[in-house]
Amino acid sequence: QVQLVESGGGLVQPGGPLRLSCAASGSIFSIFAMGWYRQATGKQRELVATITSGGNTDYADSVKGRFTISRDSAKNTVYLQMNSLKPEDTAVYFCNALLKISARGPTRDYWGQGTQVTVSS
Repeated sequence: QVQLVESGGGLVQPGGPLRLSCAASGSIFSIFAMGWYRQATGKQRELVATITSGGNTDYADSVKGRFTISRDSAKNTVYLQMNSLKPEDTAVYFCNALLKISARGPTRDYWGQGTQVTVSS
């Protein structure tokens, strides 16, 4: 079994920072990429940022220059540093990992339960 556990969500004022963390645990053979997605009320889940095992990153246009994704491969943990937060960043943020649990097994996506981020004064 693989578990992704997010932490760091909460209520923050517009313009403030917040840092999310996500730790992957369990029977993991190799992680190819980790990332963050978000889903606002009444909207579809969307990509926020991803980072590959090689360190390549990708960001949604709406967060470029404000959010930074990073990872600690030794701890199977990914972080999302969010600065200059806006009310439109309010959403449930989900951690994602693309990984294999064995050398011969399939590569598949795993998801965390989500953490609420609310940007409001």
